[in-house]
Amino acid sequence: MENPQRIEGTEKIVLIVSIFIAGLCSIIYELLISTTSSYFLGDSIKQFSITIGVYMAAMGVGSFLSRLFKGDLLLQFIGVEIVLGLIGGSSVPILYFIFANSDYWGFMSVMILLIVLIGILTGLEIPLLARIMKEYYPLKINLSNVLSLDYMGALLATLLFPFFLLPWLGTFKSSLIFGIINLLIGFLNLWYFSPWLNVSKKRILSLASFTVLAYFGLMLFFAQSLLSYWNDSLYKDDIIYYEESPYQHIVLTKGGEDVRLYLNRVIQFSSMDEYRYHESLVHIPMSFAPYKGSVLLLGGGEGLAVREILKHKDVKEIYVIDLDPSILDLAVNNPHVKKINQGAMLDPKVIAIPQDAFVFLREKTMLFDVIISDLPDPTNESLARLYSREFFKLAKKRLSPNGIFVTQATSPNLATNAFWCINSSIKAADLNTYPYQAYVPSFGGWGFIIASNNELDINDISIDVPTEFLDNKTSKSLFEFEKDIILDSIPASTLDKPHVLELYLKDWNKWSKESMK
Repeated sequence: MENPQRIEGTEKIVLIVSIFIAGLCSIIYELLISTTSSYFLGDSIKQFSITIGVYMAAMGVGSFLSRLFKGDLLLQFIGVEIVLGLIGGSSVPILYFIFANSDYWGFMSVMILLIVLIGILTGLEIPLLARIMKEYYPLKINLSNVLSLDYMGALLATLLFPFFLLPWLGTFKSSLIFGIINLLIGFLNLWYFSPWLNVSKKRILSLASFTVLAYFGLMLFFAQSLLSYWNDSLYKDDIIYYEESPYQHIVLTKGGEDVRLYLNRVIQFSSMDEYRYHESLVHIPMSFAPYKGSVLLLGGGEGLAVREILKHKDVKEIYVIDLDPSILDLAVNNPHVKKINQGAMLDPKVIAIPQDAFVFLREKTMLFDVIISDLPDPTNESLARLYSREFFKLAKKRLSPNGIFVTQATSPNLATNAFWCINSSIKAADLNTYPYQAYVPSFGGWGFIIASNNELDINDISIDVPTEFLDNKTSKSLFEFEKDIILDSIPASTLDKPHVLELYLKDWNKWSKESMK
């Protein structure tokens, strides 16, 4: 349709809608690929940076290649939309399949290939549409129309993705649905401009459109079954609960009597030994606290730490701050989790607030006798800020004069540099630190750090609540570290320079490579 008989009527509206939806779909695909890769591999900065960089470069290649397209440009545009819809809509299912059946480099290779293909096809869209639209507008107006509509579609995509698609549909179904939407752009143009298109080529594209549409329909119909199959391949025990919240993948598994919670594939607890972790996290700092009336728990929305805190009868209120409302809901309504936490989240002393821990500490002014930070490891920049000097300074401000702070601090054996970086960051917030560790079979050795304004005597520990693991003698031994894992001169992590993230990923990558040998 480079120079057909001029068409009058609403054809301009059809092309304008096509430009807008094309921009919308392409950005959605890149957001879906980046998010899925972050879920699977962590380090979201790297995943989004790779996606954006490769995508923009591939768009440039596509724009360059568009000069080779001649003849009926509208037919070629429709063909591009069909192929883009097929590849973009299939991108998340493909990544799920590859992750379940390949290694890290296999996954990264396929991810980059998908980004390149989507970028090239997107790069073809704008020049082809601009050349088609020259039938109706002079070049200056034509280019501004095409680009502005494409960018507005991209803006809508960035708003839809976090506020609607992830919370309500998840990455898998969103991918398929936008593949269909992309396909419908081609189908709309195919139908509307049918009288001016080559009959044989039109039939081929129609058959391709209906075939891809049928494929997406089947994928959507079997989406839950496919997700269950792929998830089952990633976990050794049966999945009894699965949810993709706006913040993370939530999976509960059950093997025999062992119930396990995974967030983004990382184990959070095993019901067989979680008491070792939670007793160590809660009772040792509580034993140092002269007052325990008001307790702040950052994270720990599944209620297991709350169960332990409630053993201290002088506790009057417990604020539980967890970013993900789905975790708080799981603690209250899931029978498996509720059984493990012994209904702790229903206790009238508990005040559960779905909010970011950093924001809560910055905005609130109340003081707490004990602050317990049970937050995920610093696997990305968002979590790394919760182990920064600035975060610990905020925690210090929320402590009562004789208050006690404690944080989980990853594995001192497997992430040694990161563990001592957290210790340095707390010291940089002008707090005294007292590192300790406990052995939890599901995790291995796990580290914690107590901090306070006043100096503490680590021998002054008295465990006076019912426990399965801790007693006074065991508690004192937890403060002993082998000399080969004690590191000095590790820099503090800050918001500007999140050293803890770099050190954490470096430590865990080292062990991952060792395990692959």
